[in-house]
Amino acid sequence: MPNDESPKPLRADAARNRARLLGAARDAFASGQAQVSLESVAKQAGVGIGTLYRHFPTREALVEALYREELAQLCSAAGELLAVDSPERALRRWMDRFADYATVKREMADALRTVFASGAVAVSQSRERLAAAVSVILDAGAAAGTLRADVRAADVVASVVGMCSATALPEDREQLGRMLDLLADAVRREATEANRPA
Repeated sequence: MPNDESPKPLRADAARNRARLLGAARDAFASGQAQVSLESVAKQAGVGIGTLYRHFPTREALVEALYREELAQLCSAAGELLAVDSPERALRRWMDRFADYATVKREMADALRTVFASGAVAVSQSRERLAAAVSVILDAGAAAGTLRADVRAADVVASVVGMCSATALPEDREQLGRMLDLLADAVRREATEANRPA
């Protein structure tokens, strides 16, 4: 008999519990707590610790699931932002979304190192997914004539990662905003000579 290893869909109540646990974990890590305990995550989600362990047998399993969800939401945000904003504004707003993502990821750093070391998540694949998301915005901007066509998405991602790393403290967020503004300005397409005022 063929072995079907695809995961079974969760029951509605189990799916709700899983979503609540991930939401509680996201809030806990984003709050800057010195040590986020699984018990506090379960309590915040309004479920028992046994329910948490059924979904996430280890702290690393919870962190991996949260990381994957945050990454997926960040990547899908590119298209969502483009649907309501101009490409240049969508790009700048996406950078802010990345800064929020980086804050949560930073608080999970110790557990994430274990996840990365296990090979469960590859940093290079994450960067590729982020670059693909940024490409969607850059391509739309190039087609509209508002963003430079010569900018590489991987360079934008690397720049944003570096800026977030250089401004890791909560009090640095204002400076990070200014730095992201500079990057967004650098990516905008300058007016052509023909369109510049004489």
